[in-house]
Amino acid sequence: MVFKSIIVALVLSLPAWSTSVPTPDFSLPPPSLCPQTPSNLHLTTDTFLPNPFKFADGLPVNTRAAWSCRRDEIGKLFQELELGTLPPKPEIVKGTLVGETLVVDVTHAGNSISFNASITLPVNGTGPFPAVIGVGGISIPIPNNVATIVFDNDQIAQQNDATSRGLGDFYNLYGSNATASSMTAWTWAISRIIDVLETKPESKIDLSRLGVTGCSRNGKGALVAGAFEERILLTIPQESGSGGEGCWRISDAMFADGIVTQTASEIVMENVWFSLNFANYANNVTLLPFDHHMLAGMVAPRGLFVIDNTAYVWLGPESNFGCMKTANKVWQALGVPDLMGFSGVGNHTHCVFPDAQEDTLNAFFDKFFFGKNTNTSIIYTDGADDLGFVEADWVNWNVPRLL
Repeated sequence: MVFKSIIVALVLSLPAWSTSVPTPDFSLPPPSLCPQTPSNLHLTTDTFLPNPFKFADGLPVNTRAAWSCRRDEIGKLFQELELGTLPPKPEIVKGTLVGETLVVDVTHAGNSISFNASITLPVNGTGPFPAVIGVGGISIPIPNNVATIVFDNDQIAQQNDATSRGLGDFYNLYGSNATASSMTAWTWAISRIIDVLETKPESKIDLSRLGVTGCSRNGKGALVAGAFEERILLTIPQESGSGGEGCWRISDAMFADGIVTQTASEIVMENVWFSLNFANYANNVTLLPFDHHMLAGMVAPRGLFVIDNTAYVWLGPESNFGCMKTANKVWQALGVPDLMGFSGVGNHTHCVFPDAQEDTLNAFFDKFFFGKNTNTSIIYTDGADDLGFVEADWVNWNVPRLL
């Protein structure tokens, strides 16, 4: 009877979302003793997708701890060459919860801003609940036992057109000359929302079970947020295309083949999603020491489910599929390939989620938010012959086993 009582006590002490499935280790060792990144590495031309498992100085990534260093290096390179600098937590971050409105107040170097996030809790249950943060809104179906948190990303950093640079609350705080692109500013805002929620247990949000999503341009932002904000457990970019799930190099190849797909050289003229410095590489992306398979790889070993729409050539379906299939190699190296998935389905309007993808989406929610043993091992496209992607044309490196 004593033994039985101990077992019952242990079960009752488990988190409410635990099941018989062991929770995967989503953490990485903190970067330490990392090699120095050369200052001129981006001058080397690489027509293949760059090797995520080789440091910029040429040393191999062969352990889990080394990947932590490499992930940190990749993040710094993205900030330097494409996204702009992501500032650390400001001097003062505080907030209030008024009903289901979270008010975030931030002060830095004498400047202050305030912005809101709208929280919608499930109708049933007492919480704390897992929650999905929506970049500008949410256009995927959210389970009825999951909360949502939505903020106006355009208030933080505008994205109307190329004249929007330096406009928005982020730049009111840091100055219009801050190098951060709009997507970097949105990531910063998501981090501040989480900072305030950490002080508000009455919000009934379980901060160990956070997701982020967005569609199209906001899907690009969701992927950046998932890459850089490690408190996000599950990242779900939807139809983010070039500059999100797509790889610059593959998109350029598609365009060269006569397929009218968005490329880096076009995107830097269209809007302010990327930093001014990125324009130096947009016309020759082979100079970049990274591509977006490595941005997605920064999420690993946390969860990533990429939703694509194969009906829109402008989004670059071949680039999206090939880029994310290559990104999955990072999860393979860490021994958890099923924690990252890709689903490309056409025959529906842009940002209108089709029923055909809902089972897979729910499988990711169930695995990451509720610890269920669901099948998330999927790299799928409904396009013929994998949309033309030939791995040997793009990958000339091997996948290590990172222990």
